[in-house]
Amino acid sequence: MIIATKVGKPMGEGLQGLSKKYITQAVEASLKRLQTDYIDLYQSHDDDKDTPLEETMAAFTNLIKQGKVRTIGASNFSGARLKEALQISKDNGLAQYQTLQPEYNLYSREDYEKDLEPVCRENNIGVITFYSLASGFLTGKYRSEDDLSQSQRGGGVKQYLNERGYRILSALDKVAADMNSTPASIAIAWIIARPGITAPIASATSVKQLKDITQAVHLKLDAAAIDLLTKASSY
Repeated sequence: MIIATKVGKPMGEGLQGLSKKYITQAVEASLKRLQTDYIDLYQSHDDDKDTPLEETMAAFTNLIKQGKVRTIGASNFSGARLKEALQISKDNGLAQYQTLQPEYNLYSREDYEKDLEPVCRENNIGVITFYSLASGFLTGKYRSEDDLSQSQRGGGVKQYLNERGYRILSALDKVAADMNSTPASIAIAWIIARPGITAPIASATSVKQLKDITQAVHLKLDAAAIDLLTKASSY
């Protein structure tokens, strides 16, 4: 089991950001809550432009030296800022970000592919995608506005109900039928097949959903299936 958590999002008055003082305070709180001696992957949840990158990376380096953190990662960074952070670490002999957690799925492709993917692949950064199923839209559960009331996440799915979204669902349906699988499994398998992706993050609210999601690990999409899905989701 790998324990991963983040630091930086607001956790109360004055409790946010990536300053040395706050990171040092936040990691102790996380260790206590998680009831562990160390965190395998400690991630910057948001870029903090009010704190010098040197200060942030030095704080993470100290935590690694103390054995409280094993590896560090970033989330919600632009390609330029991630590249800058990596260079500062290299120039100053500090710990470097080893992973990036971006939003990426068949629908939300452009930001990652144009801005972040080149930086990650050039620097061998592991990529852990969030919203891998686009808040459930790519499961095929939501196909009209009438379906949005099926869950609490329904409101966030409305943005995908358009011509491009329906085109993606159609392609998922076809590949799923051809492989005797489900749209959710196929959507995740497409991400796994993407060069440079380490692992997709997907949430489940039932054992059935969990089995559906994990089936993706055993699927190997052929070139034709990947091409169909990639073209259907083109931006």
